[in-house]
Amino acid sequence: MELFTLLLTILAVGICLYYFALSKVSHFKRLKIPHIRPIPFFGNMAPYIFRRISLPEIISRAHNLFPEAKYIGFYDLTRPVYLIRDPELINSIAIKNFDNFCDHRNFVDDSEPMASKNLFGLRGDHWREMRKLLTPAFTSSKMKMMFGLMCECADNFTNFIVKESGKIGKTYNMKEMLCRYTNDVVATCAFGISVDSFKNPNNEFFSLGKNTFNFDGRLSLMFFIHSHFPFLTKLFKLRMFSPKVEKFFKDIVCSTVEIRDEKGIVRPDMIQLMMESRKNDQGLKIDIEEMTAQAFVFFFGGFDTVSTAMCFLVHEVATKSDVQNRLREEIDQVVKQTNGKPTYEAINSMKYLDAVLNETLRLYPVAGFLDRLCVKEFVLPPATSGGKSITLKPGDGIWISTYALHHDPNYYPQPNKFDPDRFLNNEVYNSVYVPFGLGPRLCIGNRFALLKMKIMLFHLLWHCDLELDAKTKNPITLDKWSFVTMMEGICWLKLRARKSKNL
Repeated sequence: MELFTLLLTILAVGICLYYFALSKVSHFKRLKIPHIRPIPFFGNMAPYIFRRISLPEIISRAHNLFPEAKYIGFYDLTRPVYLIRDPELINSIAIKNFDNFCDHRNFVDDSEPMASKNLFGLRGDHWREMRKLLTPAFTSSKMKMMFGLMCECADNFTNFIVKESGKIGKTYNMKEMLCRYTNDVVATCAFGISVDSFKNPNNEFFSLGKNTFNFDGRLSLMFFIHSHFPFLTKLFKLRMFSPKVEKFFKDIVCSTVEIRDEKGIVRPDMIQLMMESRKNDQGLKIDIEEMTAQAFVFFFGGFDTVSTAMCFLVHEVATKSDVQNRLREEIDQVVKQTNGKPTYEAINSMKYLDAVLNETLRLYPVAGFLDRLCVKEFVLPPATSGGKSITLKPGDGIWISTYALHHDPNYYPQPNKFDPDRFLNNEVYNSVYVPFGLGPRLCIGNRFALLKMKIMLFHLLWHCDLELDAKTKNPITLDKWSFVTMMEGICWLKLRARKSKNL
């Protein structure tokens, strides 16, 4: 009898949980908004959770199922999200009515200040003040000052490849090689620390970045758990980043500030701007904890996300000989015009290099979707003709599928084709090209990232040939574990010193 009672209790609890979960995924049905029928507990995320398809592709598929709708419903597990499809409405939300949607949904609570108090996680007026303070670190004049430092890192990269591979060539894991380059750039440009990760691949900066900032492993899992099950993170004390990582960055920032204060060193970077804010009687007051958070997110963004984008970039150039040859012609012309000493202005004026880079970011936007959080009531127009307007409340979530917009044949003919010429022929609409986001929440480091990528590719093709290897995976498939748009498997390419080059 006791066993029967136990089984009956388990059954009753199971039924209650099922109907509770079902009630959580009936939001859009009640509002009569187009949506994909969700699965209890999993919502529309089951294919991602069971690793059948990448997250950007799942959201993109939902986006494409209702071509006549301005927006649709999507269930992030049991959380309802409004997936905005219409470009005019996207601009209205992200730009014109930004004050109603000025925040992101942060993944981490205040128990981890380094991960929650950075520019991405800050909200409201605090975010506005920090953004205003840091923006001058990324102006064109500051980029020009950093240009020489980036070129030194690119020289270290290509000299290492030329010396090691020679005319015979060698196959490399490009993600690791490009992470070494991005590591060195961020270390010198943000922290004033000279690092050569090609001569010393075990330096602390690179080792920490490699083990910490990897979206195809633990990090994506931690993002998922912190985002959907915050009670578990508190119960089991699960941290996004270890105390060791936190201590490392805090020590670096503290020592950098101390040395600059003592010796009167001034550098064109964000740490300098934050140091100078201490002298102002008005405005934002920044302590070491907040300075560490900003420096951390800059390293975070510059290390893994940029190297991920670069993997797509070098893969496309290596697999498209016509693109590589055309790029090299443009590079050789600049080298000749500058007598072998390319300048900031010369590289920034390279139209085909720009087009190749932009087309890569169109085809493979690292941020496969953008999110916004409603902070003030906002009325959405009817999703479809004959529908009703919907009033969004504070706390409601908005998603914009960057990946879907960039692959929409209505905006990009043959969207899956790598075609840089579309950026030379004025065939691109700015409202549907958003690799770095849009509006005031546009990625603050986009100029820095673009310049870093341009310099890398310029120097690499100046000195090396990019070739396919037997291990090169072509065509590309997207990683099913990652939270961002990432290549599945290892990006293998064969590099060799150029047989002939214009010096």
